[in-house]
Amino acid sequence: MAGADDPPAVDGVPVAIRAKGLTKRYGDFVAVDRLDLSVAQGEVFGLLGPNGAGKTTTILMLLGLSEPSSGSARVLSLDPARHPLAVKRHVGYLPDEVGFYVSMTGRENLRYTCRLNDIDEVEAEPRMEELLERVGLADAADSRVDTYSRGMRQRLGLADVLIKQPQIVILDEPTTAIDPAGVADVLALVRQLADDGVAVLLSSHLLHQVQQVCDRVGIFVDGKLVAVGPMNELARRVAGEGMTVEVAVATDPSAAGSVLERVDGVSSVRRDHRDERLLIVEVERDVRAELVSALVAAEAPPLHVRRRGDELDEIYRRYFGMSEEARERVA
Repeated sequence: MAGADDPPAVDGVPVAIRAKGLTKRYGDFVAVDRLDLSVAQGEVFGLLGPNGAGKTTTILMLLGLSEPSSGSARVLSLDPARHPLAVKRHVGYLPDEVGFYVSMTGRENLRYTCRLNDIDEVEAEPRMEELLERVGLADAADSRVDTYSRGMRQRLGLADVLIKQPQIVILDEPTTAIDPAGVADVLALVRQLADDGVAVLLSSHLLHQVQQVCDRVGIFVDGKLVAVGPMNELARRVAGEGMTVEVAVATDPSAAGSVLERVDGVSSVRRDHRDERLLIVEVERDVRAELVSALVAAEAPPLHVRRRGDELDEIYRRYFGMSEEARERVA
């Protein structure tokens, strides 16, 4: 049952996962330090951080596979420490290393999972066919798993996770060893799951992929969740009041730079040392519209104008480069 302080929804959207002060200690070592987190139904939440940051430990506590030292967690209003089997019925989990019965075919492994989850055979067979098609394994379904590449096993793992139609999906490095075309398919599948109302918790170090699919991200450093939010909000926090804008020009960059320097709110303009066509404009506030207007009026329309620092890898590096005191200021 949900705790008295567990809200049924955030901004009108039901909460699928909620942690409050969740902590895991191993002796004097604190693996997860007072984690507060909520993930809504229909949301893709990216959990980011290096190895040893606390991501996997957090996942294990949410699944009821590790008991917290203090704090609490609720998964669909269930306490995973008290009701781990009930949690597992509603949650699909894909670990980094997927294990299967290698002497069985992909289809046989899925059929076995259906029996474990009491899925009726009449229901199971068409569901298996659909999932094998969705993950790109229809042609290999009747081959033994010991003939599968690691990427194929990862795809089979996704089908195995989805076969019981979970309300929550937890993915630990789901695109490991999958080719680029396959990665695009997996990310599209993750997005489709969220659009269908499934809550997805995605743990990964592949920042570009996370940025493509996640609604919000959480950055783990030394067991602490130091930042949570959409990418644009995290970028705003670390950037402060000012902004850095990148302007690409096709005309004389010196002349374009002179035009931009005259725009009210511009602090400085310099050329990017990697590409002379790029001008790096430091501004006191968001004047991107004014920059474009000024260049168009000077008959030097820009090729593109974008805010620097909104990319997840830049945000990630900035948070890791901050002192703990600085992180607290922007939290």
